[in-house]
Amino acid sequence: MERIVLASTETASNELLEFLDTLFMKVDGLADLEANVQVAICETFNNAVVHGNKLNFNKRVTCTFETTDTDFVFTIEDEGEGFEVEKIPDPTLPENIEKTRGRGVFLTQKLSSKVEYLDRGRKVIISFCKKK
Repeated sequence: MERIVLASTETASNELLEFLDTLFMKVDGLADLEANVQVAICETFNNAVVHGNKLNFNKRVTCTFETTDTDFVFTIEDEGEGFEVEKIPDPTLPENIEKTRGRGVFLTQKLSSKVEYLDRGRKVIISFCKKK
């Protein structure tokens, strides 16, 4: 298992991108999914930093990566209050289409194979099926 723990700062996503770049180089098959992985993981990570931990640099976001026989699995955990994913508005509805926020959860769900929200959304498990 690979793991990175970052403070909730505006620049933490740069360190996350370096972590992902290292994984793309050393994990067979992961680079084939680079665009989807990068968008989904960065969106979820940024939500954890901004909405979960409220950019409180004393709170951490942990990102782990592991592989199974069939999937690449990322887990992102924050120290925030949590949220109810079912209350996130659908960004494809006409009343939301021009809003500049509210697409991260939707994109993550569309770009990955499976998304699980645990501990009131403080822990998100994102899976990507390995290409055969």
